[in-house]
Amino acid sequence: MAKQYQLPFQLDDPELLQFDSFVNNEWVSSSDNTRFEILDPGTAIPWASCPNNSAADVPRTVEHAHTAFESFKKTNPRARAQLLMKWDTLIRAARTDLAKILTHETGKPLAEAYGEIDYALGFTWWFAGEAERIHGGIAVPSAPNRRVFTIKQPIGVAAALVPWNFPIAMVLRKAGAAVAAGCTMIVKPSPETPITTLVLAHLAQRAGFPPGVFNVLTTDLENTPALSEALCKHPLVKKVTFTGSTRVGKLIASHCAEGLKKVTLELGGNCPFIIFDDADLDQAIEQLMALKFRHAGQACITANRIYVQSGVYEKFAALMKEKTSMLVVGHGAKQGTTMGPVTTPRSIEKAASQVEDAVKRGGKVLLGGKAKTDCGSGYFFEPTIITDMTPDMLISREETFAPIAALYRFETEEEAVKWANDTSMGLASYAFTKNVDRMWRMLENLEAGMIGMNTGNSSAAESPFGGIKESGYGKESGKDVAVSEYLITKTGTFTLEGQY
Repeated sequence: MAKQYQLPFQLDDPELLQFDSFVNNEWVSSSDNTRFEILDPGTAIPWASCPNNSAADVPRTVEHAHTAFESFKKTNPRARAQLLMKWDTLIRAARTDLAKILTHETGKPLAEAYGEIDYALGFTWWFAGEAERIHGGIAVPSAPNRRVFTIKQPIGVAAALVPWNFPIAMVLRKAGAAVAAGCTMIVKPSPETPITTLVLAHLAQRAGFPPGVFNVLTTDLENTPALSEALCKHPLVKKVTFTGSTRVGKLIASHCAEGLKKVTLELGGNCPFIIFDDADLDQAIEQLMALKFRHAGQACITANRIYVQSGVYEKFAALMKEKTSMLVVGHGAKQGTTMGPVTTPRSIEKAASQVEDAVKRGGKVLLGGKAKTDCGSGYFFEPTIITDMTPDMLISREETFAPIAALYRFETEEEAVKWANDTSMGLASYAFTKNVDRMWRMLENLEAGMIGMNTGNSSAAESPFGGIKESGYGKESGKDVAVSEYLITKTGTFTLEGQY
C-alpha cells in the first residue's frame, strides 16, 4: 500500500498535483515500482513521493519521444507557437498554486516563488514568438550558375537535466526553445524539485501537446548519475542541455562526446561584484541585496565575491550590515519571510566549512556565520557577512550557494579586474561605477559571458544567457541563439542551366 502524506498546503486546483512520471502523455511509475520522498526544506518533513526511475526506464521513454519527433518536426511553426501560447496561458492561470508548490519544494519565500514564475513565463511568451522566426537563407556563390540555400531543421529528441534552485524557470527556458524549434524533450528534474515539473507536464497535456512531445522522468539522487548517462548516450537523443555544477557538467560533456551530441552547458559561477569609489552606493546595495540573498544565495549568477574600493569599503560594509540585518528568515510560506532556508542539508555543511576556513585565514564575521536553529527543523543558515577576505580562502575559489556575502578590499581598477578574473569560471560579473569609460573597460575586460553594468540580476528571455571558461558553453534565451541550439543547418547547392 502506498504511503499517505499530509499536504502542507491547499490548492485551488488539486488536479494539478501529480506524483508519477510523465511519458507519452501518460502517468507512469518506475520499472521496479520504487519511489523516493520529497521534503519541505523549511521543515525537513516529507510531503510527497515520486517514481524512482532508473536507466532501465530510459529506452522506452526515448523511443516514445523519437516517435513523436518524427511527426512533430513537420508541425507548422504557427501551430507550435500556438501550443506554447496555450501552455503559457494555463501556467499563468495556475500561478498561485504553482507558487505554493514551489515554496514547499525549494524553500524560497512565496514572493520569490511568484517572481520565479513570472520570470519563467517570459520564456514561453518569448519562444512562442521565436517559433515563426526560424529562417534559412539564399546566397550567390563565386562559382558560376550556382545558388546556395540553407534551411533550419529541428535536431531531434532533446534531454534536459534541470537543477533544483529554479526548477520552473529552467524547464521553461529549455523546453520553450525546444518546442519552438520542433524538437521533443525529456526532462530529468532534480530529486529535490520534481513536483513543479510534473505540474508543467500536466498543463502541457491540457494545452494540447501531442503524446511524447514533453516527457518527465523523476529519480532520486542515487539513480541520477546512471539515468542521466543513459539519456546522454542513447543514440536517438541528439541534444542535451544541462544546468548545474561544473564538475557534473564535465561528466555530461564526456558522456555526450561518445555520440558527438550537441550540448548546452550552463555551469557554476564564482561571480565578482565590483563597487568603485564613484558608484552610487544606494543603487549598488539595492542591486546586491536582491542578487545575493535571493533564494538564500542559491543562484548560479549570485554575487560570490564582492570587491569594494578602499575609499568606500567601510561605509559600504556598514550599509550592507544594516540592510542584511533587516532580512526576516523563516519558512517560505510564512507571512513576512524575506529569506527562506537553503534547499538541502549539504548546503549548510558547505557554508559552515567556508565560514570556518575564512575565519581561520583572517576573515572577520561581521554578521551571522552559522546555522540558524530558531526557525524549526528546516535547513536554515544565518544571513552572513565576512570582511577582510583574501584570495586564498575557499569562498574565493569555489561557488558558495549559501547566504554568505564575502567582502574584499581593492585599491585600483587593474587590481579589481585581475582578482575578478582569477577564477576558472566565467558566468557573470558585475561592476558599479559612474565613469562611462571605466564601465566600457569593465564590459571588455571582465572574463564572463554576462556583465551587469550598474545592474544586478539581468537575466531575461530577450537576453542570451550563458558563460565562458568553465561556466560552460552555448546560450539559452535571447534572439536567434537559443532556438539555434535545437536546430541543424542544412546546405543545398543548386546549379542553373540556360540564360537568365
